Amino acid sequence: MIGRIAGIILHRARDHVLIDVRGVGYVVHVSDRTAAGLPPVGQAVALYTDLMVREDLLQLFGFPSMLEKEWHRLLTGVQGVGAKVSLAILGTLGPEGLGRAIALGDWASVRKANGVGPKLAQRVVLELKDKAPSIMALGATLSVDMGVPLVETDAVIDTADVPAARPAAPSDAMLAARATSDALSALSNLGYAASEAAQAVAEAQAREPTAQTPALIRAALRLLAPKE
Repeated sequence: MIGRIAGIILHRARDHVLIDVRGVGYVVHVSDRTAAGLPPVGQAVALYTDLMVREDLLQLFGFPSMLEKEWHRLLTGVQGVGAKVSLAILGTLGPEGLGRAIALGDWASVRKANGVGPKLAQRVVLELKDKAPSIMALGATLSVDMGVPLVETDAVIDTADVPAARPAAPSDAMLAARATSDALSALSNLGYAASEAAQAVAEAQAREPTAQTPALIRAALRLLAPKE
């Protein structure tokens, strides 16, 4: 199983990228969203990958984070959702948006993806509703930025002259994933069921996408409070 590809981009297209890994070129299929975020040709890139094996076909699908790869695994487990449809959904919503849509039962958002009809969108939401909270709770650990990979060459490099790599600043998606994970953990500790906690956090985050953990917890608790 090929779980990760790191190398130099030789060619970029709307739905795939060609990556050179020590002289071997790998075609990796990606979503529109992932393709838009890739560096230009000639620069280093790393993607988590999922290998699809058929009798007459081998295809690699690439993802910028383990979180997105995990959503891809769940999506392709739904009847009628193939790899390309999964990429279309992830390209339209992103992993965080998909989690919120499923937690809120918002099949109309899933329906916006190319190739997804209303019945399939409803099936995705229905079948993944109970699985979404666990993936959302793991979002902080699955969305770690891999940073720029070190691509080995034949040249001899004096490591003493190479400055230490600085950790990349957390992206907005990473910060949102961490806030979601922490909020779900806090609500779980307070005794709320995973599904109702996920729905409240998703609704709170949809209203205020940049909310940090304390604000997100407070907003979710207000949504969970008994209505008079």
